[in-house]
Amino acid sequence: MDELLQQIAAYRQEIENQPANGADSLEAYRIKFLGTKGIVKNLFTEMRNVPADKKKEFGLILNDFKQLAEAKYENWKQQLEGTGTTTVAAIDVTLPGDALPLGTRHPINLFLNHVISIFNRLGFSVAEGPEIEDDWHNFTALNLPEHHPARDMQDTFYIQQNPDWLLRTHTSNTQIRAMEKEQLPIRIICPGRVYRNETISARSHCFFHQIEGLYIDENVSFADLKQTLYFFVQEMYGKDVKVRFRPSYFPFTEPSAEMDISCQLCHGEGCAVCKRTGWLEILGCGMVHPKVLENCNIDPEKYSGFAFGMGIERPALLKYGINDIRLFSENDVRFLRQFTSAT
Repeated sequence: MDELLQQIAAYRQEIENQPANGADSLEAYRIKFLGTKGIVKNLFTEMRNVPADKKKEFGLILNDFKQLAEAKYENWKQQLEGTGTTTVAAIDVTLPGDALPLGTRHPINLFLNHVISIFNRLGFSVAEGPEIEDDWHNFTALNLPEHHPARDMQDTFYIQQNPDWLLRTHTSNTQIRAMEKEQLPIRIICPGRVYRNETISARSHCFFHQIEGLYIDENVSFADLKQTLYFFVQEMYGKDVKVRFRPSYFPFTEPSAEMDISCQLCHGEGCAVCKRTGWLEILGCGMVHPKVLENCNIDPEKYSGFAFGMGIERPALLKYGINDIRLFSENDVRFLRQFTSAT
């Protein structure tokens, strides 16, 4: 204990002789004596080594030393504030503040919100479904029974513990769930992320986003489908965009078609994105297959409907003049900052 008392006496003399210099010296003093690893805290830790009959006496000495160290700090601080030399007093409050960087929505969300707003004006509401789906809602109900060759068109990620469950390959599962539960007529769009085991390149990725549309009512025709899609592409890309429909095959629609638009990157001259053709396929569409209606307990003799679906990334490439789909998922801040003004 005598050694501790000698240390305290030396520290008291150091504090009393400490000159009140600038703000840097004040901070160094605070850290040395009053910090979490400072002298005062360390001396209180030594209390456990003091004999029991001496603890009260030593405690009084310690408290007196602590009060001396704190009083020195407060007096020193007040002196510096009075002369305007502390860090706080040195701030010029008339200067403009530091500019905060603006945040932005991801370009995929920007494009998706634009698509949704267009179809909202046509009376479509938004429906969402699960990304982990069962085989029935992802395949079978869409007229793709087990061993159907069309299943090979989509390389699927199955859940290893339960092969009947998978990562959905399209947002058509949401359409099936809507037809099973909602009252007719149905007019919905189904946005969301989907997954396919594809080679990653400038044009494709193993996960991407889709938005699909479904309209079920009495007397719905292919002409209704075409006019709906004409309206969409003109609102999205402008009145001068060229459109063409090509016959195609999808198990869940009949008849089926793919819709192309003139490439907005090369303006029809040919580039890597459109494979030098001047055209880019942006969606598949068709009249809902009667078998799909039956699977959802909808009378195909009374009701008909159309459906369409497209990936979001590829049309977004055209909209924003981007030539590589991988940029959307690389989280390069230099790329994302370019869309700040687009919010």
